[in-house]
Amino acid sequence: MTPQRNTGAGAEAELPEYAGHYRLESCLGSGGMGVVHLARSTSGLKLAVKVVHAEFSKDREFRGRFRQEVAAARKVSGAFTAPVVDADPEAERPWMATLFIPGPTLSEHVKRNGPMPPAQLRRLMAGLAEALGDIHRVGVVHRDLKPSNVLLAEDGPKVIDFGISRPKDSELRTETGKLIGTPPFMAPEQFRRPREVGPAADIFALGSVLVHAATGRGPFDSDSPYVVAYQVVHDEPDLTDVPEELAPLVLRCLAKEPEDRPTPDEMMRELRSLAASYDTQAFIPAQRTSVTGDSSDTAAPEPPMEKEPERRHRPRLSRRVALATGAVVLALGGVAALVQWVARSGPEQRESNPKTTAATFAAWQTAPVAKGAATPQCATGEGKLFCTETSVAFALDTVTGTVLWRHSVADAHWSRPPVLSGGLVQLVTDEARHVTALDPDSGKSQWQRDLPENKGMKYAGDMLLLARADGTVTGVDSATGATKWSRPTGDHGTPRIDFFPSDPSSAYVTSSSADGASTQVTAVDPATGDVRWDTRLRSLLRPVGAQDGAVFLLATDPVYGDTDAVVRYTPASRDTRRVKLPVPRGDAQAGVYDGVVYVLAATGALDAVDIDAGKRTWHLETSVSRGSAPVADDRHVYFTAADGRLLAVDARKGTLVGQTPARLGSNADQVTAVLPAPLVLGTHVYATAPDGTVFAVDAEDPAGW
Repeated sequence: MTPQRNTGAGAEAELPEYAGHYRLESCLGSGGMGVVHLARSTSGLKLAVKVVHAEFSKDREFRGRFRQEVAAARKVSGAFTAPVVDADPEAERPWMATLFIPGPTLSEHVKRNGPMPPAQLRRLMAGLAEALGDIHRVGVVHRDLKPSNVLLAEDGPKVIDFGISRPKDSELRTETGKLIGTPPFMAPEQFRRPREVGPAADIFALGSVLVHAATGRGPFDSDSPYVVAYQVVHDEPDLTDVPEELAPLVLRCLAKEPEDRPTPDEMMRELRSLAASYDTQAFIPAQRTSVTGDSSDTAAPEPPMEKEPERRHRPRLSRRVALATGAVVLALGGVAALVQWVARSGPEQRESNPKTTAATFAAWQTAPVAKGAATPQCATGEGKLFCTETSVAFALDTVTGTVLWRHSVADAHWSRPPVLSGGLVQLVTDEARHVTALDPDSGKSQWQRDLPENKGMKYAGDMLLLARADGTVTGVDSATGATKWSRPTGDHGTPRIDFFPSDPSSAYVTSSSADGASTQVTAVDPATGDVRWDTRLRSLLRPVGAQDGAVFLLATDPVYGDTDAVVRYTPASRDTRRVKLPVPRGDAQAGVYDGVVYVLAATGALDAVDIDAGKRTWHLETSVSRGSAPVADDRHVYFTAADGRLLAVDARKGTLVGQTPARLGSNADQVTAVLPAPLVLGTHVYATAPDGTVFAVDAEDPAGW
């Protein structure tokens, strides 16, 4: 018989017709680790069969995790989960069959119908608390409770997908350096102490799930997984629009310390006290349907879209919990760091005329700041490295690593890289309220200026561009600090600004529609603010590079941010080319070089996507969790890991060719909000590490690192 065909490429292009003796009828959905099919038993019983992606079938660690998933799912099978009918974790393509439960996932329900009303939300809260109590009583911790793992059945919510759950007596442990889970729904201890995660982590996730059900967003909201992680650990949750009677209990679920969260039984007791207001009507969800997608890797040019109505703005009025003053400052710094981190890509990290040569260069490392316990952020220019670490800025010689000057400001906090713009080194405080310009040769202050309130900022050539929530963009001269122009850029709502030195004629102002179905992209001249071109493209898009008159973007899921396609838009021809990824990538970053987009997921999966060829040319599973944005040259792709390693991958073959030792600092258990990408100057690569070091290696000899 002819096997089923998928729309992807590679190993996933051909799917099996059977899992064991169960015939697979249609696709219900696809995730990062497998595809779920609708199937039937011999007697006609409807089943949901999860079949592992082919690329993971040969991974011993993954097979061990899948065996654990099967064991956990069997252990908790009952009224609050999908009962396991059969499984074969040792098959060529491991699979597990559970009873098919009609009904949408919570994420589908909220996306389709909007936030839940209070009565329905109370029933969901009670059902999930009861489900977690049942799961925890048999000694299982789910560790990945999120809206897509909650099915809304007629008789109440069901918890599914125990792919990363852990029985308390399991010998399978989280790999060193790997953070497993979905950042917006992970508890603080999952980032700080992943090997010590207990049942209370599921309660924290339940709190986040309830905020999503009540508002359509999470209590910690950002496009960057790193900023979300930082907010989870340090910041307060945003409970705007959570019903007043439920907010105190949700806030307890989101307590930073596990011991401060309620148990499922305590939650049930509190909810029973509200029983008089309960509505006993069932969910009555719609029948769950198959997921469909495009039939080819590349999409036809997109039709023009009608202009959207103006987006409604909702104020974020958080219910505040007490925080130490220092934690408040750090939290603000983590959020502000998003502005420059999300915009960074390969071409932006390259200097066209490096002053170092192979004859004068030798590998070096230095720790410029005494007692350095933070990762320096660096930029290049004029044969120097300009770096910041907390409240200290410094310059290094690129050949020797010698410190050329230091500039300290006791009350300032810089965790973003400086920028050489307008002939000066630009330092912006974490809260994006103040800028200081330094002489690149001496480090002496040339001018300072308080910045107006802004929602986004980016240096573009010799200008600093600031964006307001109404879509207005202002250009500030980097050399003098004087405002040069200010003008609206269209219906952008809260805009984002990107700039890539490979295309100095344009800065890109983007904003998405409220439902994430489309993105408006406007190219402006950084020097004058004149609009060069403007278009609206389908999908939630994020620019990651620009080359040869085209802009490259990542297409992401509007709810969880998984990247499922790479897009290239060429304004001269109005041509849009879209290449689908065979497997969606969570928390992806990307760099562009010579028409190829290198996509690195938080799990360490690295994909090379050739837009002209219309396909993914290679894929590599690395040992990195939470890597930096990848940077490429003619031969290699480089990126850094959270433990301070610098890795190099062959750009043509997709094989690992070298890596440096880990350089962990004294605060190795803490989450870094911004992970700096390496800098490539000619035949040399520069990187930084959590122990405070800045180091340089030979790009032509990664095997010798």
